[in-house]
Amino acid sequence: MDRSLLTLWNTVPSGKIKQEEIANIIGFSTKQTKRYIQKWCSEGWMKFISGKGRGNSSQLMWLKDVEACFEEQVMLILEIESAEISSKYLMYDWSTECRQRLMKKFQNKLGFVQQMDDKLIVPRKNPFLTLHPLKSADAHSANMVATIYNRLVSVDESGIVSPELCHSWDITDTKLRLYLKKDISFHDGSILTAEDVVLCLRKLKNNIQFSVLCKPIEKIEAVAPLIVDISYPTGCSYCLQLLGSMNASIYKEHLDFIYGTGCYYVEENNPTITTLVVFKDYYGERPLLDKIEFVQVPVDFENVYRTSSAQQTYFPIKSDSGFGIVLMNPHLDIEIRHYLHYIISKYRNEINTADERLLPNEEGCLIGISKKYRLNSIPRPEFKRPIILKLIDYTNKPTLWLKGILTKNGVPVEIKTVSFEDNLMNRDSNNEVDLYIHGEIFEMNQNFSFFHFLLNGYSPIANVLRKQDRYQCVLRKYANTPFVEWTSLHKKIDRMLIEDSLACPLYYSKRQIPFSSDLMNINIKHFGYVDFSKLWVKPDIEFKS
Repeated sequence: MDRSLLTLWNTVPSGKIKQEEIANIIGFSTKQTKRYIQKWCSEGWMKFISGKGRGNSSQLMWLKDVEACFEEQVMLILEIESAEISSKYLMYDWSTECRQRLMKKFQNKLGFVQQMDDKLIVPRKNPFLTLHPLKSADAHSANMVATIYNRLVSVDESGIVSPELCHSWDITDTKLRLYLKKDISFHDGSILTAEDVVLCLRKLKNNIQFSVLCKPIEKIEAVAPLIVDISYPTGCSYCLQLLGSMNASIYKEHLDFIYGTGCYYVEENNPTITTLVVFKDYYGERPLLDKIEFVQVPVDFENVYRTSSAQQTYFPIKSDSGFGIVLMNPHLDIEIRHYLHYIISKYRNEINTADERLLPNEEGCLIGISKKYRLNSIPRPEFKRPIILKLIDYTNKPTLWLKGILTKNGVPVEIKTVSFEDNLMNRDSNNEVDLYIHGEIFEMNQNFSFFHFLLNGYSPIANVLRKQDRYQCVLRKYANTPFVEWTSLHKKIDRMLIEDSLACPLYYSKRQIPFSSDLMNINIKHFGYVDFSKLWVKPDIEFKS
């Protein structure tokens, strides 16, 4: 089954066409294209008559319905092969109608499978960018980190700190002592020691993305096999909360492998599938599902958590997908920034026309804390050049909406397109644009997550604030302000960003995921994702009183 042949079938009808055009469509050189055309002709798919003379069109005539033949083959594959093998065919260039038929058939591959082991198969629209705690900069990857690894402590939505890998601690204004639980196993079978923890935390402190967050910490040392001391002579009011963040997960690296202590370990991870298997030596409560498979599907695939029950009914679970802000480059003239901010605030209440899941944010970055604000009318300044607006694929719809309202108000706009991965890994590219929409999802506790957003190296706002003395003056106060008293500092930074037109609130994002009604104990946890460690499927067995 030739993917290039299907692409050509759904792109080019019978008729005149140049061989160079075919080469561009299927992405091959002219010489390779000639060989493929000869092959397809010999197999009876098409008839191709080359045009005589340079620049003259050739004649292509289709002899078979390629898509119909391929669809029949894939339907059989979907019937007999595993989800991992069959899912790759969904990524071919099918027509809309054919793709919908195939995806409907593939739905039967997803969900809960009860054999010797209980397995949940989940659709995944993009491969995980990383499974390493220090490289995890997107919510999709970070949610996996939360499942595979553990932290020393956990921090809930209210800011309450609970034991995780350590069972207790002593804390003063300048030092934290952690007491580790006994006999915790890594996924390779080795036992967690204080030295393992020290090595991880030192890597965190020395990592360029987190060095500013960890700056108050001067010394990390193992003082006994299960005791770790962390010293911060000038104060670090958030040390415990820092240890509860995803990037502070504890892991062990050996050769090309990285091991955690979490309730699931990674059995397989590639562009097609990621498989998590229950870790039977897990120190905590064992998950009820034995295996979870994340299988690659097209971006237009319906995102449903389903089981293999014949009678499928669904109910929606709503979760927070964070917020979106328009970030502006400080190099833009202040008058231009204020004018762009004014236009954004004027039309912000229409953001749901770009995407119905978006709600206008007329406040700030802090839900329940930021206050509504209004901007007075601002005269249009002179634009000596087009404004460079960065478009990232995951903010495609609101970015095009933003371009539309700016253009309507006389702002010359030029689009620069950047992939999601490049945007995450190359924050320096932000210096080449004037503004862009940034989507942010807080991990769990808003109080620490906002601070983390302002300082961690993966955050685009952190690089801006690093060069602004007014903001640095406020940020330096956090380390010596009790964590429970951070709200006033948060509000000050939030308001400064708005008043300087560096960060303009745009939307709150909500998502609604359908779940099969026999999936039990659904909890939304880190970054608005499902806590897989608690899921179970209610057996279809009649209950009689």
